[in-house]
Amino acid sequence: MKIIHHIKKIRQQPEHIRRHILHVLIVICGVILVLLWIYSLGTTLTNSDTQTKIGQDMKPFTALKDNMVGGYQNITNPDSGDRKSVV
Repeated sequence: MKIIHHIKKIRQQPEHIRRHILHVLIVICGVILVLLWIYSLGTTLTNSDTQTKIGQDMKPFTALKDNMVGGYQNITNPDSGDRKSVV
């Protein structure tokens, strides 16, 4: 059967049936898009170049974490001899 025949058949249905068909089609398309996204994400994250880039992108966050930990230690132990400068 041709698509035009199916469209005409759907147009003849009551509105609530057409809404159900619309909702089902939207959910199916959404599931397909999510599955494609998950598949592409998995292949991208396993790439060695991506792993290197992720490691490089995390360096500023590591420095920030170290500064925050050092600052917290200086606040909690102000008399300790091992003082690290917080930048």
